Amino acid sequence: MPIIVYDHQIFWRQKYGGVSRYIYEVATKVSETDDCQVKILGLAYANEYLKECQKDLIIGLPVPKFPGLQIPKIIGKTNDLVAKNWLKNNTPDIVHETYYHSDRLAPKKSKIVVTVHDMIHEKFTQFLRREMFGLDKTSQIKKQAVTRADKIICVSENTKKDLIEILDINPEKVNVVYHGPSLKISTNSQINLEKFKPYILYVGERISAHKNFRLFLQAYANSTQLKNNFNLVFFGGSSLSKAELKLIQELELSTEKIFQVSGNDKTLANFYHSASIFVYPSLYEGFGIPLLEAMSLDCPIACSNTSSLPEVVGNAAEFFDPEQPESMTNAMENVLFSSGKSTELVKLAREQIKKFSWEKAAEETKKVYLSLL
Repeated sequence: MPIIVYDHQIFWRQKYGGVSRYIYEVATKVSETDDCQVKILGLAYANEYLKECQKDLIIGLPVPKFPGLQIPKIIGKTNDLVAKNWLKNNTPDIVHETYYHSDRLAPKKSKIVVTVHDMIHEKFTQFLRREMFGLDKTSQIKKQAVTRADKIICVSENTKKDLIEILDINPEKVNVVYHGPSLKISTNSQINLEKFKPYILYVGERISAHKNFRLFLQAYANSTQLKNNFNLVFFGGSSLSKAELKLIQELELSTEKIFQVSGNDKTLANFYHSASIFVYPSLYEGFGIPLLEAMSLDCPIACSNTSSLPEVVGNAAEFFDPEQPESMTNAMENVLFSSGKSTELVKLAREQIKKFSWEKAAEETKKVYLSLL
């Protein structure tokens, strides 16, 4: 029986997050099959998802992450050393690297699989100041990781196309495996959603330029109908920054109608389910997990017509040009002021979401592993 090991990298980087959620879901689902032996080499980890795993699946212990502090780099370096030693002594058949690393941690006898989630650093260098000034080495390290990998998993056909074009990767080395939805409605929510309704929902971080948050605010501000009838809820990310508050003031928006909230997956699920619409204004995404979340929770969607997003959402969204505020405004109004359109999108989403599941993702990922043996 082949031994599959998922390394520690993402689990000390992320407390919550799309990449760690993806690895957690795939690893646990593969472990439930009877033809693979699975271990998650968590070591010193901060990730919350691993707390839900069976204890015998994980090698490692959780470490506290104090408010306002990042896990020090020394933990990452220590994890690297411990991982390299553990892998050398145990020599698994497959090592699935959970993020990009400049060094090979796996022994030579082990096959390596790495997942590429997007090509944002390569396609949007002009928006990434740290990348521009050589302070962020993600692109360089990613190239090293995919070059040494025996197989590469991409999360969409669009990401696969970008990877092959930009890094000149052999297409035979690359497989596409889609994500699945994870969120479920909770009846134990302690947040009173009524005080936010009716609202337009935005999910995720707002700082990165490719997320296109400024144009989203502009699109909302351009419509008297939207401003008069709907609040804005930003779920996740940090509190509203001084720059964001200044922009809100410049756009003459009422802070009483704008809410930034945070919470766990159960809270997020309830916000999706109660939203009038979910808007995804990104210029580029490798996949777009929030689209699956919204579709699975009967939340109508308006999203960009770029990158992987049409591939994921199919015809179950009202599309707009993310570089044109008026296009975004029109898309939101088309859904929000037509109950028929909203109902139609939810119906289409219920069919589209059937194409995605973590069970299917795990089965296809396992096929990638077995193809290397």
